[in-house]
Amino acid sequence: MVQSAGSVLTVNVGRAMMAAYADSPTGTGIDKRPVDGPVRVTAPGPKGSGGSGLAGDAVCDTRYHGGDDQAVYVYAREDLDVWERELRRELHNGSFGENLTTSGIDITGTLVGERWRIGRDLLLEVTSPRIPCRTFAGRLGERGWLKRFTQAAVPGAYLRVLEPGEVRSGDRVEIVHRPDHEVSVSFLFRAQTTERVLLPRVLAAGEALHPEARAKALDYLAKTERRAVEAER
Repeated sequence: MVQSAGSVLTVNVGRAMMAAYADSPTGTGIDKRPVDGPVRVTAPGPKGSGGSGLAGDAVCDTRYHGGDDQAVYVYAREDLDVWERELRRELHNGSFGENLTTSGIDITGTLVGERWRIGRDLLLEVTSPRIPCRTFAGRLGERGWLKRFTQAAVPGAYLRVLEPGEVRSGDRVEIVHRPDHEVSVSFLFRAQTTERVLLPRVLAAGEALHPEARAKALDYLAKTERRAVEAER
C-alpha cells in the first residue's frame, strides 16, 4: 500500500574541505548546502571505496562514511527546529550533514527496511541511524555534543539505493513498503548506543539491516550465550 509521507525540502551536497576538526587527513564533506535542480542518486559501491549516493557530494573518509548502505543521509526539518530552539542558533538545511532535509516525515520512527519512492524513479530503503562522530561534534562546536545528540536519540537515517533516479527540492516522498517489525531508527540507535540489551531484537529487521549493525547484534548475542553457559557450569 502506497502512503504519502511528506516531501523533500532541500537536496544538500558538500564539497571536500580541510578543517581542524576532520577525522580524515583528506578533509571532510560534512558542510552540506542546498542545491537547485535535480541531483542524480545511485548506489555508490561498497563502504571503503564508495562515497555518497548523490552526484557532486563529497565523502572524504570512506572508512566510516558513505558506501551502499549509507548512500543517503536524511534529517527532518522538524527535528532541526527543535535543536534550533535548544541550541539558540540558526541551523540551515544541511547543518547536520544531511543530504535530504525532509518535511512531514517522522524520521526517528521510520522502520529499518522501509522503502521510499521519491520522484518518478528513485527508490530508497532505510538501513540504520547515524552514529555521531568527532567530525560532527567539531562541525557543530557545541560543548558535550556527542553526549547530547546520543541522549536525544533523534539521529536521522541512512538509506540505500534500490533503484537509481533523480531527486529535487519539493519532491513527494511516498512509503511503498513498511515492514512488520519493531526495529525503528530510534530503536536501533538506542540498541547501538545506550541500551545494548536491545541488540538481539534488531535482528528482526532481517536482510534490510545494515551489515555492521547485524554483525554487532550477532556478536552481542554470542557473548551473552557464552556467559550463560559459563554461569551454568
